[in-house]
Amino acid sequence: MPAATPEKPLDFIRQIVADDLKNGKHAQPVTRFPPEPNGFLHIGHAKSICLNFGIGVENHSPCHMRFDDTNPSKEETEYVESIKNDVNWLGFTWGDKLFYASDYFDALYDYAVRLIKMDKAYVDQLSAEEIRAYRGTLTEPGRESPWRNRSVEENLRLFEEMRDGKHTEGSHVLRLKIDMASPNINMRDPVIYRILFAHHHRTGDKWCIYPMYDYTHCLSDSIEGITHSLCTLEFEDHRPLYDWVLDTLQTPCHPRQIEFARLNLTYTVMSKRKLLQLVQEGLVDGWDDPRMLTISGLRRRGYTPSAIRSFCQVIGIGKKESWIDMSLLEDSLRDDLNPTAPRLMCVLNPVKLVIDNYPAGQSEMLTAHNHPQNPEMGGRQVPFGRELYIERDDFMAEPSKKFHRLAPGREVRLRYAYIIKCTSFISDENGEISEIHCQYDPATKSGLPGGERKVKGTIHWVAAETAFDCQVYLYDRLFAAPHPDADKDVDFKSHLNPNSRLLIEHAKGEPALKDVEPGQPVQFERNGYFSPDPVLSAPGQPVFNRAVTLRDSWTKG
Repeated sequence: MPAATPEKPLDFIRQIVADDLKNGKHAQPVTRFPPEPNGFLHIGHAKSICLNFGIGVENHSPCHMRFDDTNPSKEETEYVESIKNDVNWLGFTWGDKLFYASDYFDALYDYAVRLIKMDKAYVDQLSAEEIRAYRGTLTEPGRESPWRNRSVEENLRLFEEMRDGKHTEGSHVLRLKIDMASPNINMRDPVIYRILFAHHHRTGDKWCIYPMYDYTHCLSDSIEGITHSLCTLEFEDHRPLYDWVLDTLQTPCHPRQIEFARLNLTYTVMSKRKLLQLVQEGLVDGWDDPRMLTISGLRRRGYTPSAIRSFCQVIGIGKKESWIDMSLLEDSLRDDLNPTAPRLMCVLNPVKLVIDNYPAGQSEMLTAHNHPQNPEMGGRQVPFGRELYIERDDFMAEPSKKFHRLAPGREVRLRYAYIIKCTSFISDENGEISEIHCQYDPATKSGLPGGERKVKGTIHWVAAETAFDCQVYLYDRLFAAPHPDADKDVDFKSHLNPNSRLLIEHAKGEPALKDVEPGQPVQFERNGYFSPDPVLSAPGQPVFNRAVTLRDSWTKG
């Protein structure tokens, strides 16, 4: 489990928790993470996970995992299992505090009967469209339903008939009787039960009526003894309803709902509905596509739990909506991987280089550092020979003044090896460079006396004879626009980045890359941080995903 206390000053929610403990209001905080199992979790959920479970870790207190499974038409066991895996992968656990809203269906039904007997709820026969029309607007009060003043006995009978499947979907609902003139539309007799003939992933066909979220959530919190019910800002207008239900029923436990700003991240969408649209329309390869900012997509791409937790700590918890730039998430991964990721060499866009004065048929093993800034990580042996591969971008036939890599008549150092000088090159009829010829200086071998001679450029390479031929996916941001769903008149999918994925079929890696396994991030020297794809890789044949570049390539200017 992640380490405890945050280093920076307490955010406003943690301050409330600390004050409640200091004042003796609670012996310990009890929080909960209540996802709806209708899709995979994304980076926005990670913020809530780190907040709710983080408060538990910091106070040695429980955080409940509770699935809000009240809509069986959209929920699947696959989503439940993926959510569990994601939370565990982020480093959190719930112990024996795993719950489902469906655990409370009997209790929620009994509470609804109590509300009917108190004349605080009634069965309505208005259609969904009529209910919306009767509800009024922000400037006009609503109108009472003609069914609002049924007798308690009739409401009890009709609600029982709803439970017994005697009415069709949409024909009857159960509504709270609050105030149709309330300035808060959420208080205008909200629906708390609807008829839904759908098989539930846990209760089967026992129920054909299902409670609504606002009604279910506050009572589930109360039943579980939650002390601080943490929600995003869109639930602020729902808080009066949360409190009304608990006050009216006089529940023994009345949690405090506190709202915080959700995560708004550039170059992505945070709507689960829109993410599902991308999946269903085949615009991505499933929920775990490495371009998706789902937790499973980030994991597959090569993100680490500690990087995501660090990102959530850096952005903090506040009350004001704001935008976080994607670069901050990417920087969190760079900062996390830089001290620990081994350095290996892989040429992504190879061109052959021949060292004409290196003896034909000869080869040698050179010592390379696994991490130049971390000697404790040791070194490895890298094969070297007469024919190598280098990056095509590391050679220019007609170099500019600021180009400090290989060019005709110019010298560069081969990483961990020798200084070479370009003597000639071969190009095809299209002007494409097909082969570069060089001379090497045997006295400039790295690590030996005389090998200290300085040149302006150092490039990486791979010996052609022993090169590991591998596939590499270069992933970039899924959307090219910073706010892809800002304009409601423009389809957000029109902003998809056409270059969000590039497959390199024949990258050339050093032999050590064969042994890298999924979950082991590495740095391809000068190219970025990469990790084997856990789905596409096979033993001894990793397929690499670029998790992040070495620097922000989206920075302008």
